[in-house]
Amino acid sequence: MKQLLSGLPVLVLFLAMLFSPKAVFEGAESGLLLWFQVVFPTLFPFMLVSGLMLSGGGLVVISRIFGRLFSTLFATSPNGSFAVIAGFLCGYPMGAKVSADLVRSGRISRDEGAYLLSFCNNTSPIFIMNFIVWKTFDREELMIPTLLILIGVPAFLSLFFRRFYLKGRKKFPDLSEGKRDNAKLLNFEMLDSCLADSFESIVKVGLYIIFFSILIALPGKLSAGHPLLAGILPTLEMTNGILMIHKAAPDLTVSYPLILGLTSFGGFCSAAQTKCMLKAASLPILPYIIQKLTAAAAASLLGIVYMHVF
Repeated sequence: MKQLLSGLPVLVLFLAMLFSPKAVFEGAESGLLLWFQVVFPTLFPFMLVSGLMLSGGGLVVISRIFGRLFSTLFATSPNGSFAVIAGFLCGYPMGAKVSADLVRSGRISRDEGAYLLSFCNNTSPIFIMNFIVWKTFDREELMIPTLLILIGVPAFLSLFFRRFYLKGRKKFPDLSEGKRDNAKLLNFEMLDSCLADSFESIVKVGLYIIFFSILIALPGKLSAGHPLLAGILPTLEMTNGILMIHKAAPDLTVSYPLILGLTSFGGFCSAAQTKCMLKAASLPILPYIIQKLTAAAAASLLGIVYMHVF
């Protein structure tokens, strides 16, 4: 019975794809172009460089420069500061990948990895400025409030999330204390290994984008007449979802809070990407989703307040 129930959604999806080949093609094409033209050139270089930093000793430099500051602000260990920087600046799913890599290599504890995941896997400021503020809204006056809300909300919520992971401690322990740094000089073998790991990760990200783009495209025009579908589809993939919300609700007082919430959550596609980055570190995904939904609700609420006050 369980096999029948678990196989039913896949069968429905197969039949929907079989009878809607044009929608499947258009969705796959849209997802592929989004990955190839935007995600790959934006994300792959950061994945590669972060891998080289972890393998070649760059992490030591980052931890010495930013370790004390982020330890004061976020109670992280010196090594955990790298995940904060990557997660807030590089976009999904870099915060998850760096946190998982740090846990897997023994540079931070599993508790700290789960804590970092709770607040530092976010949309990049470049995406917020270029795609949301300029391309979608075309309202430059929204630049500062949008950045403050989408960056400030997860940073503020970390004050509450950390209590579940610190377990009475003031900050997370520095696991590098008393250990010799085994970082190696940059060489072609290290570069080859980091290239392979980064390429595998970015291809997985692309495949998830293509899959969720197909799911969005399959209902086609049916979603316009079904409020439930119209509400669910934008949550599947963030970039397409933002455009769908803006098209369906031109009124800024409605679309702005909804888009802030979706961007803060990242969509289920970003959650799936995050999950695939966590396998090697065995970090749980369910608390992450709950924490992202909490951040989404807070961002939407602030968006409503901003629209009605300013």
